[in-house]
Amino acid sequence: MRIGYARGSTAEQSLALQLDALRPAGCERIFTEKASAGPSPRLGLSEARSHLRPGDVLVVWQLDRLGRSVKGLVDLVGALAEEGVQCQSLTDGIDTTPPHGRCFFHLMASLAQRDRALIGERTKAGLEAARKRGRVVGRKRRMTPSKIASAQQLRRGRLPPREVAHALGGSIPTLYRWVPASSR
Repeated sequence: MRIGYARGSTAEQSLALQLDALRPAGCERIFTEKASAGPSPRLGLSEARSHLRPGDVLVVWQLDRLGRSVKGLVDLVGALAEEGVQCQSLTDGIDTTPPHGRCFFHLMASLAQRDRALIGERTKAGLEAARKRGRVVGRKRRMTPSKIASAQQLRRGRLPPREVAHALGGSIPTLYRWVPASSR
């Protein structure tokens, strides 16, 4: 039996494209849901898995519909394989039914993991290069020098920290980070 699974990441995302591809692919049942691929429970995928039997094929429009991370995807496809269930991705041209399909899936997953690692390395190198050029990277500071001076003046005037933080649009921990209690 071929069982389809379609997932939209947001409530507004239409599943029409995925459904239009899954129906002609011979899926006898199609399970859908609109949920992030993150750690939240994916009820549609759980329901699809509960209907899968050894020899069945789980069909998706694209592999990223099954999971966001390479590890999560490999773990899911591995768990399905242990249950005797294979996977097919229509747009990626991946079918784990034949042995060469399983090999190709793992090769593609490894390449994707390598790409993700390279992106992280390039990002770190770019940030370091920007720092060397004197560029400030990261989130914009909430406490500017003028706000720090204002906070010090308000604290010297014995205004409670909660009111000072509120007046400057920050939190009490941020206030104490920039204007320690000992520097009033």
